[in-house]
Amino acid sequence: MKLSEFNHRRLAPSLPNGDWAQNLSRDLALSLKEGEFVEHRRREFPWADRLPPDAEGFLKWFERLEKTGPGQHDPLFDWLAESASREQMRWFLKQEVAGEAGFDDLVALTQVKIPTRAKLEMGRNYWDELGRGHEKGMHGPMLGRLAEEMGVAQSPMTEIIPESLALSNLLTAFAANRRYAYHSIGALGAVELTAPARARKVYEGLKRLGYGGDVTQYYLLHSTLDVKHSEAWNQEVLLPLATERPDLIRPIAEGAWLRLDAGAQCFARYRQEFRLVGTH
Repeated sequence: MKLSEFNHRRLAPSLPNGDWAQNLSRDLALSLKEGEFVEHRRREFPWADRLPPDAEGFLKWFERLEKTGPGQHDPLFDWLAESASREQMRWFLKQEVAGEAGFDDLVALTQVKIPTRAKLEMGRNYWDELGRGHEKGMHGPMLGRLAEEMGVAQSPMTEIIPESLALSNLLTAFAANRRYAYHSIGALGAVELTAPARARKVYEGLKRLGYGGDVTQYYLLHSTLDVKHSEAWNQEVLLPLATERPDLIRPIAEGAWLRLDAGAQCFARYRQEFRLVGTH
């Protein structure tokens, strides 16, 4: 929870104040804890010695994560589409909104000083996230409208499961620290790769429950647009980076796998909350 508060504070626009030195000292301790958190997660990566050494092989490995990565096609999402009640769907969305670190901001932070070809694709992705210049099409506010309609926009931190906070903290740590820039590229690519199938199931569940408009728009959009985003990310970001610098394969792979593993831990906790015994 302290890391979540730290991330909110350090990324929020603010003004100079007389306590800046004291605040930096406080934040240094939290930065060290953040580093320990990420390094602990990195030690859990099981593929360290088994990754393909070449770019083409790595890209095939990466694309297979959509089917074989942690948490993929979890039965939770069929249940959400077919059986969840309104209150259960609301609880799920409360956790998902809390775990959303802001894809547009993560891309913006990650792309700093990245090689040109990858930067250009990340810029195109960012422009789509911003609704291509139209406020109603911006993805972040779209999720915000969903949260408002569902009454989960200002949920107390005490109502959010630790796994959801950990997911958000991991993505923010990757993007906000330049030593994890390539981990962030892998993690963001994994989001684009795996989100469409889950988004489609959530959309179907919301539609079944009678929701429309602002509530369903976000998930309907991501069930289709992210397919194109993933294809472009893989070809224009991952492939050239891995081709030019094979040493980047491991951090990109780590970032992708750790993002999916953090999501899988959320899904397992969701199933526990909903008492979905024997579904996984």
